[in-house]
Amino acid sequence: MARIDLDHIRHSYLANPERDEDYALKEVHHTFADGGAYALLGPSGCGKTSLLNIISGLVPPTRGRVLFDGADVTDLPTENRNIAQVFQFPVIYDTMTVFDNLAFPLRNRGVDEADVKRRVNETLEIIDLANWAKKRAQGLTADQKQKISLGRGLVRQDVNAILFDEPLTVIDPHMKWVLRSQLKQLHKRFGYTMVYVTHDQTEALTFADSVVVMYEGQVVQIGTPAELFERPSHTFVGYFIGSPGMNVLPVKMQGAKAHLGPHVIELPGAPKAGSGARLELGVRPEYVRVGDEGMPIQLQAVEDIGRHRIVRGTLEGSDIAAIVPEHQELPSEPRVTFDPKGINIYADSWRQTLEA
Repeated sequence: MARIDLDHIRHSYLANPERDEDYALKEVHHTFADGGAYALLGPSGCGKTSLLNIISGLVPPTRGRVLFDGADVTDLPTENRNIAQVFQFPVIYDTMTVFDNLAFPLRNRGVDEADVKRRVNETLEIIDLANWAKKRAQGLTADQKQKISLGRGLVRQDVNAILFDEPLTVIDPHMKWVLRSQLKQLHKRFGYTMVYVTHDQTEALTFADSVVVMYEGQVVQIGTPAELFERPSHTFVGYFIGSPGMNVLPVKMQGAKAHLGPHVIELPGAPKAGSGARLELGVRPEYVRVGDEGMPIQLQAVEDIGRHRIVRGTLEGSDIAAIVPEHQELPSEPRVTFDPKGINIYADSWRQTLEA
């Protein structure tokens, strides 16, 4: 496995980029630790696949360097980087058996046939295709073909990294859960360096030790699932992570007091934001308390999803959501308060440190 350093990487699909807007991928300067499991998470078009393809060598960066264990591989072709990449749509050899599809990359590298058989059979068990080993791949379903593609990435044990580009798109929900669990087990067992691209927060948060959240071509936060939930560095992270996402409400600050319309919310400290910044208060629905006291809201809907309910309404003209226990009775004129530990203040979308 390898440590992957992205040294001030930038990329543009234009011939002569000059302005920041010309870059589809803004500057990325980050290290993927040897043996780490990472997810690149964000919506379509945010730059996550471009970044993955720069790591693999399919796309040369416009600026910056890619290093594997300190060695500059920026100009090396994909085949010389010793990586395995699993794509969104399966790439398989229809005329080969399932076994031979998985054996192909090993035989190509001159692996002893006894080792080929052992590794392929182990991988077939992992991806639940052992009973299909002797069948041609041509007649398999889309999810079975994708499992072959996954298997080809997992069967090699000498790779610097395994890169996954939304590999579970065509797989049914139950099998997604099974394969995610198996990937985590493989990571713990063999210590592969894994980078996993997805737009699905559940996939990212359950697979990765560290999640890289991307938005409009830049990395807006890197952290554990808990850090992304409790302290979103950017309002986009708060919106994208969680269901429902974080409530974001416009406020005015006066020292350590946030003014939301006529209401005053006491904070443990004051933000350092300069004058003229757009200030917002972010609070997740889990930290919004609904009862008879606090700020009045105009109730819009109540969604019962089993273990709890989602209360939706408006507060001083802004949408707000709260999560309440399923058994809790709602007052006829509901009011809300915010749990102080769940409050974040943002200036121009970026989280501020509160100073006492």
